[in-house]
Amino acid sequence: MPGLNLSSRDTYRHWSPVTIRFSDQDSLGHINNVALSQYFEVSRTAFVYDVIRLAEMEGEIEFILARVAIDFVAELHYPGSVEVGARLIRVGTKSLTSGYGIFKGDQCIATSEAVNVFYDMDTRRSATPPDRVREILNEEVEAPALVATPILPPA
Repeated sequence: MPGLNLSSRDTYRHWSPVTIRFSDQDSLGHINNVALSQYFEVSRTAFVYDVIRLAEMEGEIEFILARVAIDFVAELHYPGSVEVGARLIRVGTKSLTSGYGIFKGDQCIATSEAVNVFYDMDTRRSATPPDRVREILNEEVEAPALVATPILPPA
């Protein structure tokens, strides 16, 4: 989606709060890149499962991660918490591309783009999502708000 700024809080309507753990630090006292990847995972799974729940398709369709890219923008330190924003970027035949931003207040710490593939657990193969899931995804690309979780503005 051209012009989409993943480092702006205004890009997101779906939010996942994450508490920074003491064990997330590296030897320099920064929050480690692996921990930031886990924060994105919290948001990514919550976002896609919220789509599946909204479509009333729990247990009927799953998804797997096919690709993830992360841009580290700023340092993050313990203690505290962050909010991870999620939004849909593109819907494919059997996949979806989504974007994420980790924020401490108004400051963007990192951004990510991920591709998830819908998956049939019985056949162990990629699958076309049910029409209702695709309908919600297409609506969400056009006007992000269906799959929204409110979060208070940064203090």
